[in-house]
Amino acid sequence: MRTFLCTLDGIPIDSVYDPAAAVYETLPDASPPPSRDLVFVIAHGFTGDVDRPHVRRVAGVLRGYGAVVTFSFRGHGRSGGRSTVGDKEVLDLAAAVEWARGLGHTRVVTVGFSMGGSVVLRHAALYGGTDAVVSVSAPARWYYRGTAPMRRLHWLVTRPEGRLVGRYGLRTRIHHRDWDPVPLSPVQAVPEIAPTPLLIVHGDRDGYFPLDHPRMLAEAAGDHGELWIEAGMGHAEHAAGDALMARIGHWSVSAAG
Repeated sequence: MRTFLCTLDGIPIDSVYDPAAAVYETLPDASPPPSRDLVFVIAHGFTGDVDRPHVRRVAGVLRGYGAVVTFSFRGHGRSGGRSTVGDKEVLDLAAAVEWARGLGHTRVVTVGFSMGGSVVLRHAALYGGTDAVVSVSAPARWYYRGTAPMRRLHWLVTRPEGRLVGRYGLRTRIHHRDWDPVPLSPVQAVPEIAPTPLLIVHGDRDGYFPLDHPRMLAEAAGDHGELWIEAGMGHAEHAAGDALMARIGHWSVSAAG
C-alpha cells in the first residue's frame, strides 16, 4: 500500500506499508513467527528515500518479524518540502507512526539510521507513542565536523553550491535556513525516552561518527538503554547487513512486549 501522508505543518510524505511476511516467507532463523500486531516504522538516513535499494532491503528483513512502514523524509524522493536535516523531520515520523497505529497495529517500533537515528530519538522524547526505539549510526550532538565525511556533509547543507549538488545529484532538496531555535540534541533527548526500551547500534568502522557518539548516547540512556558496538560495521543502512537486521528484529519483538 502506498500513499501520501500529511504532516502537522502540511508537508506531503510519500509512505509505503508492507504487511508482515507469511510464515513460509520468513527467514529460517526468524523466531517467533512474524507478529501481526507489531509494526516497524523505518526512518532512513540523509539523502535516502523510500525507494532506495538499501531501504527496501532493510524493510524486507524486518517483514520477517512484523509489518513495516517506510517513508521518505521531507525534501527526499517524492515527498514535499525541503530537508531540515533532522529538525522538522520529527513531524514526518510522527505522521508515519500515527498511520501505523491507524492500520490497527498495537505495538510500534521505530528504527532510524544516521539522521533518521537522531530523529527516532527526538521523536520518542518529544511525542512518545512508541513501544521500542532502535537508533543506528546516530550522532550524539549537533554540528560535528570531526571526520571528512561530516565536513563534506556540512558543505552540502550550508553552501548554495552544495545544496545544488544535493538537489540534482542526490535527489535531496535542502532548506537554506539555519536552525532557529536549535532543536533538542539526540543526547539531550535520550533521558526523556525512558521507560521505553532503547537500542543503540553503531559500527566500530563508522566513517561519520566515532565511537564517542554511541557511548555518549548509552551513558545518557542509563539502565533503560542497550548498546551494541558492531565489529567491522561502517555507517547506517548500507552497512547494516541482513544478519544484524535480523538481530534487531528479534530484539524488537522481545522489547516491545
